[in-house]
Amino acid sequence: MWNLRNPINQDVYKKDWQWQEGEYTVTRTCQWSGPGCHQGCSVLFYTKDNKLIKVEGDPNSNINNGRLCMRCFAVPEATYHPTRIIHPQKRVGERGENKWEQITWDEAYDIIESKVRKIWEEYTPKSIVTCFGTGRNATWQSPVLSLVGYKSPNIGGGFLSGDSCYAPRLMAMHTFLGGSFIADLGQLFEQQYDHPEWEPPKYIVLWGCNPIMSNSDGFFGHWVVDAMKLGSKLITVDPRLTWLAAKSEVWLQIRPGTDCAVAMGILNYMINEGVYDREFVDKWCYGFEELKEAVKDMTPARAAEIAWTSEEKIIDIAKKLGTTKPWAMQWGVPIDQAKHGVATSQAIVSIMALSGNIDIPGSSVLVDTGYIQSDVRAAMMHNVSPDISKDRFGDEFPIRKYGFINQHMTDSMLAAIETGKPYPVRMLHIMSTNTFANMGAEAKRVYDAMKSVDFIVVADLFMTPTAVACADIFLPVAMSPERWGLRGWWNPLRTITKVIDGGDVKSDEEIALDLVKRLNPEDAPWADVPELLNYVLTDLQSATYKGTFDELKKLGPSGYYTEVHYRKYENGLLRPDGQPGFNTPTGRIELKATMFEDFDLPAVTYWAEPTESPVSTPELMKDYPFVLTTGQRCYEFFHSEHRQLESMREFHPDPITEINPEDAAALGIKDGDWVYLENKHGKAKLKARLHPGMLKGVVNAEHGWWFPEREAAEPSLYGVFESNANCLTTQFDYGPTSYGAPYKNQICKVYKA
Repeated sequence: MWNLRNPINQDVYKKDWQWQEGEYTVTRTCQWSGPGCHQGCSVLFYTKDNKLIKVEGDPNSNINNGRLCMRCFAVPEATYHPTRIIHPQKRVGERGENKWEQITWDEAYDIIESKVRKIWEEYTPKSIVTCFGTGRNATWQSPVLSLVGYKSPNIGGGFLSGDSCYAPRLMAMHTFLGGSFIADLGQLFEQQYDHPEWEPPKYIVLWGCNPIMSNSDGFFGHWVVDAMKLGSKLITVDPRLTWLAAKSEVWLQIRPGTDCAVAMGILNYMINEGVYDREFVDKWCYGFEELKEAVKDMTPARAAEIAWTSEEKIIDIAKKLGTTKPWAMQWGVPIDQAKHGVATSQAIVSIMALSGNIDIPGSSVLVDTGYIQSDVRAAMMHNVSPDISKDRFGDEFPIRKYGFINQHMTDSMLAAIETGKPYPVRMLHIMSTNTFANMGAEAKRVYDAMKSVDFIVVADLFMTPTAVACADIFLPVAMSPERWGLRGWWNPLRTITKVIDGGDVKSDEEIALDLVKRLNPEDAPWADVPELLNYVLTDLQSATYKGTFDELKKLGPSGYYTEVHYRKYENGLLRPDGQPGFNTPTGRIELKATMFEDFDLPAVTYWAEPTESPVSTPELMKDYPFVLTTGQRCYEFFHSEHRQLESMREFHPDPITEINPEDAAALGIKDGDWVYLENKHGKAKLKARLHPGMLKGVVNAEHGWWFPEREAAEPSLYGVFESNANCLTTQFDYGPTSYGAPYKNQICKVYKA
């Protein structure tokens, strides 16, 4: 038995869904709405007189066992912040002047409906594009609004080039494995670490991932810390020294953008030295000989030379992963944010497959539970014809046209705005994304493109650079304590419980439902969001829960767990036909992807340098001698959110770029100096932090920076272009599959401001 919990005083922290504690009402719920991250931690909201007073972590919940980050503690500050927008607004000046008139919701909806119907009549529904942000409680609402409300298939990230957040890894996992995997750290079971079949991984591989800061992809970073307490050791692949890297048995420090070469070097050693699970490969893998041929020239020595790292450590990792069971992989967005991110994903999946560490306890487990976002979409899209996707932006790429991700390609959408081909974009509906301040590569190009679109709706919490510059209508969105919802991502299934009346704000669920009712009322027979959620719960596809929303809310501290099995490929639990094997065309893990062959794409992993790098563009390195990586996560902010909160800015007042002290000394830069990062695409001003754990020759720039304390109107726009790392990134530099973009592997120069 593994017991990591401290004793809980049940008189103080009850297991009821709600109780009275003196003058406060305490409600158990889930924080999975903006401002906030992917994870959706279990929280206790303390309210009094319809006001949120404070937030605590729920110690009775298996999810986070009472642990919270500072962003969750700051939810009351965000909820009642004086600059929060709490009424719908209509622009009355020119775009960028920040002149607004307060209107009612009906007036806002009237304007939107009128614009939509005019576009339907004069152009095509496809000329309406809906953009959403990161993976949390706005990822089903936006597709429903687009597909059911606006009748448009064009739905995707807010100008995120190459859809380079999770999509490349999803493409790889579903193509090569037939489904998604997650690191199995006991979180899939209600018994958690005491589940009779589970065992701690001997190694956890953190590849391009700092989970205690990012908590990405439905993964709570402190599960890694728990596993460490149970004996798990770490292997970390990262160009910078993090707290977890410092605790690792092996820390492999690499040049950004060379992950695929490193993975292929590991595969080369595993295959040539025979340190892999031959029985598993022979029985369950397809394309081994082709993989062997693909990696034959990528020796550990060559991989080390490419990646500016240690050959000995690459070999050490290959030995450990090839001969150990179980070990688990937790990977991060740097895999996606490279031009050839799908090839990198394929190489990493191949390491897992060759070692046999797939779907066994403590390994990388295949999961098909908890896709609640998909369940809601399916429930609301029952009348939507499959033909709606015809001629969606990105259909020029067969893997998108016939693939599994039901989104447009953001690069193709940007091209359509700029050229009007294959048809013009006349309206943007922006939900939970601060486009050119955060997701959009080539930020100024995205700004220019958005300014040219006829009509733009922004739904957000605060006035942002995106809203000031481009919005015609601003819709104020409810925060977690002000909304009803469902939270599911793997296990368990939980409710988001409304605890206060936010007044004149609406949740993303309400906005989507309201607009669908106006535009296509036959597709929205539900009176309100709770009724819709109850309907969804009657026919879940990704969870076995049977009951009402109210019953789920009262079920218990951790919600409902769908049963998860190991070795599903042995027992016919992965394939629709019930036969043993994986849900791929061959029934095996496809080290050589048959689907990619069908689309004339590279079927086996391969190595290619970034478009601009010390190897591919040596002539540019004379002017731009550093490799630039961007997008480091931090404790205080989530992407571009939280910048207006005094508590967060007290700890993190300025945008930071990290540089190795030796590199800084050569440039006459001291810790705390303001510096410019510049390349041929643009520049950004940040404050230098000298970090001895930063790889020499590499600088690291934070993303998402704007300054709510500055002037909102143009040309300032809250200073959005001053410290914007995306002034140095590029659009339209994606790989053969159209997935992946080089946000994290550019080049630049550094000089004092």
